[in-house]
Formats: sequence, C-alpha cells, structure tokens
Amino acid sequence: MSLNDDIALLARQPLLGLMDRDALRLVAFAAETRSLRAGDVLFRRGEGSDGAFLVISGAVALKREDDGRPADEVVGPGTLIGELALFTALERPVTAIAREPTQVMRLARSVMRRVLGESPDSAQAIAAAVAERLHAFNSELAAIGTALRAIDVR
Repeated sequence: MSLNDDIALLARQPLLGLMDRDALRLVAFAAETRSLRAGDVLFRRGEGSDGAFLVISGAVALKREDDGRPADEVVGPGTLIGELALFTALERPVTAIAREPTQVMRLARSVMRRVLGESPDSAQAIAAAVAERLHAFNSELAAIGTALRAIDVR
C-alpha cells in the first residue's frame, strides 16, 4: 500500500478522521505494517498496550477467555483494535488471533502523542469527540440506573 492509501484508511476511522491531513500523514508514515499467518497471536489478554492495530486485510478473532469456545467477535478490514490504547496505557481486554492471512497496521501511542502535540487543531477535535462519547455513555448509564430503580420499586 502507498502512503496515500494508508492515509485514506486511517481517515475512515471515526476519531482519526477528525485529524487534519498533515497529522494523518505523520501517523501513517510512522505506522508499522505486520503480516500474520492464520493462528498467529497479535496480542494476549492482560498484556500492556502501547498502541492500536488497524486491520488492513484478513480477519482477527477477539476472545475474552482462552477456553476453547468460539471467538466473542471476529473483525475484518477497516477495524481499529484498541483505539483507547492510542491515548492511554491499559491492559488488553482480549486476545487477538489472526483467523487467516492478515495484515495489520500498528499505530504507536508515542507517535500519536507526538503528532497531536504538534497539531493542536487535531488534538482539540479528538478531545471534543471523546468528550461527546463520554457524555453519551454517561446518559446511557443514567438511563440504566433509572430502569433498575423502577424494577426495584415494583
């Protein structure tokens, strides 16, 4: 893939698409592409994260437990795995395993921080989008709390 293809792929992500083109170019330029064979483990549940992975081609199974049951979810091209890890350190909540030959783009948190530090407009756009997501999540939690209280009253 060319740099312009990588930029276009990144721009299709809801949060990353808020970044200006120059910022996306820097992220794309610094990204690492990895090829996985079927069965290769991208990362395991509980490992520390240092960034996210964008699926370019193929399929990745995401499993919360290593108990032999089918995957909780299978994701394909265009899926950003570990978006939150672009902004903060956390443990991986799932194990990610390639289901077939797969290519992923590794996006490092250190690069994202540097790029956002150099692109305040992009940083502001992402901060506003995250704030909006948190507000929506808080509203959903409040609605669930109200519903649970209504059930307890009866």
